[in-house]
Amino acid sequence: MTVAVFILSLLGAMALGMPIAYALLVCGLALMSYLAATGGIAAFDSQILAQRFVDGADNFPLLAVPFFLLAGEFMNAGGLSRRIVQMAMAWVGHFRGGLGYVAVIAAIIMASLSGSAVADTAALAALLIPMMRKAGYNVGRSAGLIAAGGIIAPVIPPSIGFIIFGVAANVSITKLFLAGIVPGIMMGVAIGIAWWWVARREQVQPAEKVDMAGRLQATREGLLALALPVVIIGGMKFGVFTPTEAAVVAAVYSFCIGAFVYRELRFSNLYSLLLRAGKTTAVIMFLVAAAMVSAWLITVANIPAEVAKMMEPFMGNKILLMLVLMLLVVVVGTALDFTPTVLILTPVLMPLVKQAGIDPVYFGVLFIMNNAIGLITPPVGTVLNVVCGVARISMDTAFRGVLPFLIAHLSVMFTLVLFPALVLVPMKWLLS
Repeated sequence: MTVAVFILSLLGAMALGMPIAYALLVCGLALMSYLAATGGIAAFDSQILAQRFVDGADNFPLLAVPFFLLAGEFMNAGGLSRRIVQMAMAWVGHFRGGLGYVAVIAAIIMASLSGSAVADTAALAALLIPMMRKAGYNVGRSAGLIAAGGIIAPVIPPSIGFIIFGVAANVSITKLFLAGIVPGIMMGVAIGIAWWWVARREQVQPAEKVDMAGRLQATREGLLALALPVVIIGGMKFGVFTPTEAAVVAAVYSFCIGAFVYRELRFSNLYSLLLRAGKTTAVIMFLVAAAMVSAWLITVANIPAEVAKMMEPFMGNKILLMLVLMLLVVVVGTALDFTPTVLILTPVLMPLVKQAGIDPVYFGVLFIMNNAIGLITPPVGTVLNVVCGVARISMDTAFRGVLPFLIAHLSVMFTLVLFPALVLVPMKWLLS
């Protein structure tokens, strides 16, 4: 019955048009009222809800969120993103479908800088969609590729999704970061192969081939941007700084390069960049705080145990259980945005994962990857909506364009379900 109260109160509040954060608070109120009425807790106490709400946001690792968001703003405004695209353009732009390969390479590199799918997609779309439209590429397919590339950001470190999951699930964020490197690269390779397959029919004029001197010049200009992921991953691997401190390093580094080296980041723009990062941070933190209220009540109501009973037929086979869980998240991800899905499902599924003996880091990587894929699936599809806005195309056109790349991402995810070593072995090697 508690599972029904949880689901119906949450879905009911959302059906009334409430924002997700408020719907989570309503869900918490409903659960507490039900538990007080059935003797699950002594009495209804609104002060406990307020205390849990404050405690949900009062978490040191969450400080990484605003700084990584700020790093992404500085990166886009300071010219780092543009130089990454120019560097990729110099090396692969002359191939058939070359601008698509530029999008894939740039997406992987930018994912290792900001950790925000929406920011990366907006930057890539603004830079590449006009070029691809002018060159005669199918705009829907091009937009789909850029959207599919943008969702690599939550998987390759630094990832805001890993930070939120790590806090909610009490899992090492450093391990999540290192475990996400290989899966993120696999996602990039998969959509690159899918682009090669669909681009054979593109009747476009390849860009002019850049000579070696031009390639080296573009690479030199992009080296300072490329150094950032090396600094972040190297610093965490060798214990120089924590993921939270890495976020501050990323923000300071991208600001200094954009303002003093490339000289494209103007101090007059600083306020608007800080404000934009602050607004996004406020939305995420409010969601996290509201979700922690529900998470506590989910634990008190023993909902994970009820879910475990439902999943009992699959508990004896880790691969089968992971397959069922991933299918569940795929379905939920089509209706909910990234952060709410992570915050709602993590406290429900993590006890089940631990009970089945599945590595929490491995589950976290696939869980975040699955939620990232939800960003390009209608009807919510936040990243798909972003690329539609930039490219000025309909959602139907964008979804038809993204479909081959969505299949590629799902293929990678279910490959990792079948072969967990692809996640765990590289992580252990990087930690050693």
